[in-house]
Amino acid sequence: MKKSLLSFSCVCITLLCFGQTQDEITIKNIFDTELTQGKAYSMLEYITTTIGPRLSGSPGAEEAVRWGTEKMENYGFDSVWLQPVMVPRWVRGQKEIARILKSKKNGAIEMNICALGGSIGTGPNGLTANVVEVKSFEELQKLGNKNISGKIVFFNRPMDPTLIKTFAAYGGAVNQRVLGASEAAKYGAVGTIVRSMSLDIEDYPHTGVVRYDTTITKIPAVAISTLHANLLSKLLTEDKSLQFYFETHCELLKDVPSFNVIGELAGGEYKDEIILVGGHLDSWDLAQGAHDDGAGCVQSIEALRLLKIIGYKPKRTIRAVLFMNEENGLRGGTEYARVSGLKKENHIAAIESDDGGFTPRGFSMTAKDEVKTKIKNWRNILEPYGLYSFEDEGGGADIGPLINQGTALIGFLPDSQRYFRYHHTKEDTLDKVDKRELALGAASITALVYLIDVYGL
Repeated sequence: MKKSLLSFSCVCITLLCFGQTQDEITIKNIFDTELTQGKAYSMLEYITTTIGPRLSGSPGAEEAVRWGTEKMENYGFDSVWLQPVMVPRWVRGQKEIARILKSKKNGAIEMNICALGGSIGTGPNGLTANVVEVKSFEELQKLGNKNISGKIVFFNRPMDPTLIKTFAAYGGAVNQRVLGASEAAKYGAVGTIVRSMSLDIEDYPHTGVVRYDTTITKIPAVAISTLHANLLSKLLTEDKSLQFYFETHCELLKDVPSFNVIGELAGGEYKDEIILVGGHLDSWDLAQGAHDDGAGCVQSIEALRLLKIIGYKPKRTIRAVLFMNEENGLRGGTEYARVSGLKKENHIAAIESDDGGFTPRGFSMTAKDEVKTKIKNWRNILEPYGLYSFEDEGGGADIGPLINQGTALIGFLPDSQRYFRYHHTKEDTLDKVDKRELALGAASITALVYLIDVYGL
């Protein structure tokens, strides 16, 4: 009996070691193949320099849909299809103008601004008013109608530079951009200026979405560069009577039809279980959308391409989704989850890449404790590739609606220290993306997809 138990134990240990060895071999093959035969950067080069900006509803977004479809078909994915979705159509119009008027010491001073996405415009006559600087909604409330009515509110709360996790710093400041216009309008403000969401002092502004409360009067909203935010703040301390002029020509048009682009590799033994990997195809209109989120799109396509070219046969269905309209509406992610729910699909995991194409550090997770534990147990096999961080909560905006299906939501975590230099700006261009870092990210995502497919969740 003891001999039989010993033999059985030896067989189990041998099988376990063999499994670990096979995982190590496969993951090394994934990384080696991507670093020598990768297509992520060449795909990104096309989507950024040939197509360019891809704001939802724009010709660039339409061209990106065609590109994504053709690319997945050319790579020989088992199925490729388009999922219709209606998206907002916001246009910036001619370049914004801004200047400080009647500054006692300096006279008129030109300012660098940009309209926030979804904002109404001032029209050709522009807007001129005195400025009130605040750093919080609580401060705005204390000032009240008496001090706010008829003025432009300047939200000047910076991202916290002491936070090592830069997305936490972003989260601590971004509500003034998203909700500030309606909060200021409650007290009679005629416009808002918001400090750009950046940790650096730059002369270019960062756009981003503004959301209006439909029960409150809409007022024009712009972002100002951090350099000029500091200057405006300084001048206001010297002269509270100074006036600010800005002119924007943006407008929100009727919704237009667009698509999510979906491709998949068919599963075998557990084909009804879906592992999703995705990014958002749309970008803001100011730049090429290289880090946000061209990188995530090409990494998602690359995950499936890599598994296919190394000859891996998935147990589960592996699906790449290029979502439309993450930036100013989340229509693509919402529609995807709605259709998936109607079909009663079973997404066991969804991985989103939307934090840039920088050096991989790990993955964040919003999932059951047992799922988190299982993924963390793969740390030893992933650490040799620089993947060590598995503690943060979070998945991604586009995959977020799948939480109602019990899906494990996973976010790809690259190094974040440079991301907010480029986020939502004219500087988010191909030359800011390192080819090797992008490739390492694609391989990292593929490695996690492989492990989930082999062992399930």
